[in-house]
Amino acid sequence: MEARKKVAAYARVSTNSEEQLTSYEAQVDYYTRYIQAQGEWDFVKVYTDEGISATNTKKRDGFNNMIADALAGKIDIIITKSISRFARNTVDTLTTVRKLKEKGIEVYFEKENIHTLDGKGELLITIMSSLAQEESRSISENVTWGQRKRFADGKVNMPYKHFLGFEKGTDNTPQIVPEQAEVAQLIYRLAFYRKSPSYIATLLTDEGIPSPAGKKRWRPNTVESILTNEKYKGDALLQKSFTVDFLTKKIKANEGEVPQYYVENSHPAIIEPEFFDLIQYEIKQCRERGLWKSCAYPFSSRIICGHCGGFYGPKVWHSNSEYRSRIWQCNEKHRGQHCTTPHLTEAEIEAAFLIAFNMLLENRDEILEAYEEVIEALTDVSDLDAEQEQLQSEIEIVVEMIRKLIGENTQMAMEQAEYERKYNGYCARYEEGNKRLAEISELRMERIVKRAKIRICMDRISQQENLVTEFDEELWYSMVDYVTVYEGKSMVFTFRDGREVKLSADVWRVV
Repeated sequence: MEARKKVAAYARVSTNSEEQLTSYEAQVDYYTRYIQAQGEWDFVKVYTDEGISATNTKKRDGFNNMIADALAGKIDIIITKSISRFARNTVDTLTTVRKLKEKGIEVYFEKENIHTLDGKGELLITIMSSLAQEESRSISENVTWGQRKRFADGKVNMPYKHFLGFEKGTDNTPQIVPEQAEVAQLIYRLAFYRKSPSYIATLLTDEGIPSPAGKKRWRPNTVESILTNEKYKGDALLQKSFTVDFLTKKIKANEGEVPQYYVENSHPAIIEPEFFDLIQYEIKQCRERGLWKSCAYPFSSRIICGHCGGFYGPKVWHSNSEYRSRIWQCNEKHRGQHCTTPHLTEAEIEAAFLIAFNMLLENRDEILEAYEEVIEALTDVSDLDAEQEQLQSEIEIVVEMIRKLIGENTQMAMEQAEYERKYNGYCARYEEGNKRLAEISELRMERIVKRAKIRICMDRISQQENLVTEFDEELWYSMVDYVTVYEGKSMVFTFRDGREVKLSADVWRVV
């Protein structure tokens, strides 16, 4: 049986005139009766503010008490007459709605017939975000608006004292600090090797490399912020945070309350854009597949059991004798899985890799000759870009139609059944377009990442003129995506560019 909902309402009028007070009393009576009449609801109370201007939420004790009670778990649903009655401005409304939504608390705007927790509530937030720009101009100090104007003009500013790799140049634009840029490049290279932020932070601390703030100890979140900051590829997302109130100077992360601006090629890049995108994909994969749980060894999270699909992990044999060695076997064997795949010594893995990589080298000329053609065929994104542009244009039109519809419903009497039909239709188009945009974004990223992987592999192959005779850890990291082991010690090497090399046990055991 579904739990009963705790429901409250909010009523406010702007002046103390007798006419407004009558309206105010009517609202209180209406919402009290309405909520109590619903069998599945428990009436909390009607929170009120009378004779108070909407321009300052600090003076609205009823509103503030209601939000505090809701966040304390005393309210599940808040009903109010309209968006304009709820908070002092678009930014306030949007901030409050998001705060409540995080706690699973719904706001129902009766006049606009909008529920913030349903799928269309997200659309409301998007529409409100698009409205926030002009409103924020009127409620911000001139200095704040001036800063936003600089953002709109694409002028980049950085916290240089705490930003690794850049300093303010003579023309007030970011310029690269070479020795710091090398550290940033090392961090990205280690991430490409699938080393976790914790591992990288420990390594940098042990090497005595100062953090961006000049401290001896690196923290994982510092590493992760460097790995995900678009400024390292020469772009800039501006206004990631904003000042909520110019009096308190409170700053919060921008979740759509005020406009953001993305500027491409705004300054020199430390990391190649294509490689940066590859790292974002690698980070996502590592999180989803748990590849960061074990990254201390080159073979960690790269050897897969062909029987159950689990990862191979290291085990120490003869730990207290001169025959001590580290072997690799399926982790699932220790969890009751009766896998038929064998264990492997590190020498066996290294030997098999040398043969697999050298088999690629033997076909190097043929591979390199088709290099550009293969990249173009596999990674062209022009079709996706065209569809993305068309969809974005259509979504903008739909959003404008919804804004217009909501405005008409607010300002004049509309047949609510007709309003609901149009509103739901527009929302369906919006959601369908956004769903397809997300699919396109994912497909586009996959193709860009594939292109980056192919180029990295091709570069390594072109640089290697002779067959490899010794195991090279960096070569392993650069080339191998994963290795699948089967019964009898046969293996399939899947390289980062998607190529596969199959080795029977007889082929590689002769080494």
